Amino acid sequence: MKVFKFGGASVKDASGVRNLERIVRMNSTSDGLMVVVSAMGKTTNALERVVDYLETGKEEMALTQWVDIIDHHVAIMKELGLQPGSDIRLQGEIPFDPALPYDQNYDQIVSLGEIMSTQIIAVYLLKQGLSVEWWNMPKLLRTDSTWREAVVDDSTSSAAIRAGWERTNRPQVVVTQGFIGGTADGYRTTLGREGSDYTAALLGNYLNAESVTIWKDVPGILNADPRIEPNTILIPSLRYQDAVELSYSGAQIIHPKTIRPLENKRIPLLVKPFGDPTAEGSRIAEDGVGPINVPVYIWRKNQILITMRAKDFAFALESSLSEIFEIIHQHRLKVSLIQSSAVTISVCVDNTRFVPAAIEALQTHFNVSYNDHLSLLTIRGTTPEILEQAKAGRTIMLSQTTRRTARLVVKE
Repeated sequence: MKVFKFGGASVKDASGVRNLERIVRMNSTSDGLMVVVSAMGKTTNALERVVDYLETGKEEMALTQWVDIIDHHVAIMKELGLQPGSDIRLQGEIPFDPALPYDQNYDQIVSLGEIMSTQIIAVYLLKQGLSVEWWNMPKLLRTDSTWREAVVDDSTSSAAIRAGWERTNRPQVVVTQGFIGGTADGYRTTLGREGSDYTAALLGNYLNAESVTIWKDVPGILNADPRIEPNTILIPSLRYQDAVELSYSGAQIIHPKTIRPLENKRIPLLVKPFGDPTAEGSRIAEDGVGPINVPVYIWRKNQILITMRAKDFAFALESSLSEIFEIIHQHRLKVSLIQSSAVTISVCVDNTRFVPAAIEALQTHFNVSYNDHLSLLTIRGTTPEILEQAKAGRTIMLSQTTRRTARLVVKE
């Protein structure tokens, strides 16, 4: 069997859903096809606004946004020839509980984007004559209660997924959600933004898939973001290790957690354009793959550089590092770069809502300064000429260079 994952851009409207149906029909076999789908278009962003409005007491604005989301899905259903209320009943009330913490409410509400999109797609595929089964992933993918970044219980989840697969009547297609799971006591969880890739990889691992394919709005894995660099080059094949390094550096094409479940069972990962399904795209594997032979430019936006200095001007590096990273871990910061000197340690992290509390905690032990509105540029396969060109006209806050890789923290 194979696993396909479709992101929000590929199903943002009715024509996207029809294109998904064509791709699925081209590839469905008696061995079965697992189709993992994200929320439609910008639905996740819209649902995040609903959460924020409710948490700040703006109930009327939350309701207006909620109605817009439902109306958007209803419009897509009608364009697909589906009947709201009979073919599909969308969520009525917003599942918000003021007694729950923000992150837990976030997961209950934002996860509805995937639930709605997969219900619509499953019914549409069924009406197009395909044999389809819809899976409710929060009932199968067991996680802990680390809201917004839930940790998957592999043992429980793999057993449930395999049992579910054995119970099916072997339909041509199983449609399910990426990005979301569920706790033992019935709450929905999310796996972190862009976590649908990770879901697809886990399903591929649990079911020993022949391959996992991620359908994107780009030709495959490129050596730069085409929205930033106009002259990009397709990388037709790369190793698991290269893919991990690219995703860790901030490449948006693959979720950082995706590779490990596939590498463990040597399952190839294909990245293909949903606008041209017969194109080769890119293949991530170990067999027959050499090193990347073009420079790769990876931008990681919205960074903050935090610098810590011991209050007594002494710096016992080993003990300070453990203290710093314990605080960073507690506040759920994602470190993208580390640099140390005799008296300072600097970390570049994603500038999330957790940063202010982390800085406050660090200030109890260290003198802390920071710079925000930064980006991190990683260049793999750099040369002195490429590095000089990258620095030209930019304010460089920090740089690290090895023989083949350069990392620049720059002002946005």
